[in-house]
Amino acid sequence: MLIESVPNFSEGRRSEVMAAIADAARIDGVKVLGMEGDPDHNRSVLTVVGEPQALVEAIFRAAQVAVTHINLHNHHGTHPRMGAIDVVPFIPLQDATMEDAVDAARKLGRRFAQDLNIPVYLYEQAATKPERKNLADVRRGQFEGLSHRMVSDPPDFGPAHPHPTAGASAIGARLPLIAFNVFLNTTDMTVAKNVARAVRGSSGGLVGIKALAMNTVSHGQVQVSLNLVDYPKTPLPRALEMIRQEAMRYGVTVSHTELVGFMPAQAILDTVRYYLQQPEFRLDQILEWAIMADSSLEQP
Repeated sequence: MLIESVPNFSEGRRSEVMAAIADAARIDGVKVLGMEGDPDHNRSVLTVVGEPQALVEAIFRAAQVAVTHINLHNHHGTHPRMGAIDVVPFIPLQDATMEDAVDAARKLGRRFAQDLNIPVYLYEQAATKPERKNLADVRRGQFEGLSHRMVSDPPDFGPAHPHPTAGASAIGARLPLIAFNVFLNTTDMTVAKNVARAVRGSSGGLVGIKALAMNTVSHGQVQVSLNLVDYPKTPLPRALEMIRQEAMRYGVTVSHTELVGFMPAQAILDTVRYYLQQPEFRLDQILEWAIMADSSLEQP
């Protein structure tokens, strides 16, 4: 049974801290696939896979390091955040069910509360209230608004007040998504906000698309940051092309894009089929994929 998790930490500038967080998660039964940081967002994403019990332990150890090194009172970045360990989703993969992912989320939430004194809100499929399904709603008000918010909206686990330096964490279970950033060749945030609003599902755009406008100082451009939470319904090429079209209304083009973490093979298929105009293209037409899939080619 395999589950994936992609915990997001509110640190994207100190490489030594990010390395220490990733190293803490390297335990038996867990594989660290990657650690990516963004200095403008001041945020990093750790991708780990493993069996549920080992995965919970690995993320807890990574969280221990994060709490030691991250103080949200000194944190500044363009990405919304309410915690040092801001969000921890569990995603069922091989032989795992959503119930397995929810169980892992609740176990980790209890450990955060009991051993780290961090309040935890359960979200998405692990949510205990309908209004906590959407991560954006859970994180509204960010770190600075936690104390006021917790008076009327206490967490699922832990104290009804923020951790002094680490705030609170959102822990949940969900299906895979694609995190994808699109850079526009302008510094005009109004353009980025208008484009993000046009593509965002909640404001009448595309199904399963969450979008935020970001000001990326290091690139000298603005960015539309996407989460494709239902990529079978809205494939990546469709979202990207809508962004191109909306940006063109303002005389702006897409300069480049950025994948955050990993994406499913289906997204590769969708992209190749769209841009090469080969609707029947298959993964087994990729040479390396065919070799890996053919067990008869393996050495004895």
